[in-house]
Amino acid sequence: MLTVGICGASGYTGAELLRLLSAHPFVRITVVTSERLAGKSLVEHFPHLKGILEIDFRSIEDSSILKEAELFFLALPHGASQQRVAFFYEKGKYVVDLSADFRLKDPDVYKAWYKIEHTSAELLKHAVYGIPEIYRDSIRGTRLVANPGCYPTAALLGLYPAVKESIVDLEGIVIDAKSGVSGAGRKADIGLSFCEVNEAFRAYAVTTHRHTPEIEEVLSMLAGSEVKVEFIPHLLPVNRGILTTIYCKMKKSLNTEELLALYRDFYKEEPFVRVCEEGIMPDIKNVRGTNYCDIGLKVNTRTGAVIIITAIDNLVKGASGQAIQNMNVMMNFEETAGLKQVAPLP
Repeated sequence: MLTVGICGASGYTGAELLRLLSAHPFVRITVVTSERLAGKSLVEHFPHLKGILEIDFRSIEDSSILKEAELFFLALPHGASQQRVAFFYEKGKYVVDLSADFRLKDPDVYKAWYKIEHTSAELLKHAVYGIPEIYRDSIRGTRLVANPGCYPTAALLGLYPAVKESIVDLEGIVIDAKSGVSGAGRKADIGLSFCEVNEAFRAYAVTTHRHTPEIEEVLSMLAGSEVKVEFIPHLLPVNRGILTTIYCKMKKSLNTEELLALYRDFYKEEPFVRVCEEGIMPDIKNVRGTNYCDIGLKVNTRTGAVIIITAIDNLVKGASGQAIQNMNVMMNFEETAGLKQVAPLP
């Protein structure tokens, strides 16, 4: 059994890690930390875990946790992960970091978008960006995974085959994404309260969202040249899920059936990517609570464009589920272990 610790376990991503890992066949949760809740019962904060995992929150400052876990998931705020990741990594631990602190390779780009200095920049060369469908071989050989953001996961899985096969024009890519409210985290915020969100639908962080450079960095590496995108996020009045609609101009003359066949072949060995049949488009209800990414597309032969649509659960494939998938790859477990849930209906 692999012993794992979850640092910053009191938020939504921490809760999903607890839910999924508590049923993982090869894992035992031995440490959960929260500075605000240190010394208190996990079940007191998360009653749904009663009878499943009854341990106490610890402080991340408690040095004894090092002896109690081999791998640490860090679900800490951006900036707070930098020194903690460095500490665990230098002590020989495996680390999956769910913050943005190790996703961007250039510390100057990180500073420009996150407005803080990177104090552990020397570790950036060791961090592997954690989309297994793209970087599986590198993930398998590392002790430090930078778990991707939810919006980049949805966008990059949708664009990966088209960019890799030079099917679309790299200029003028528009990524129009809509996320459930849980994407903002488990915190008190008037703008995220029920009365503000219910029956509302709005764009936010237009042209300034911090996931933009993450998307551009990976696309640029895949394409071998600089790629810039228009990325516009929106807030949906639902708990969870991301629906992303991507607009690109075609470089090759393919119809919808041919492009879908290419996508199916590209992802045929991927357990968590499902390509929809022609005429069927993804729906967030079909991926809720799961680690799946559903992909649908349509070629507009009249305008020479392709519309790519993806659906993921922002807390699972967009965060904690993908973190566990990365752990499975790192530790040579079955990649689907602990992640075989299907969406509930209704």
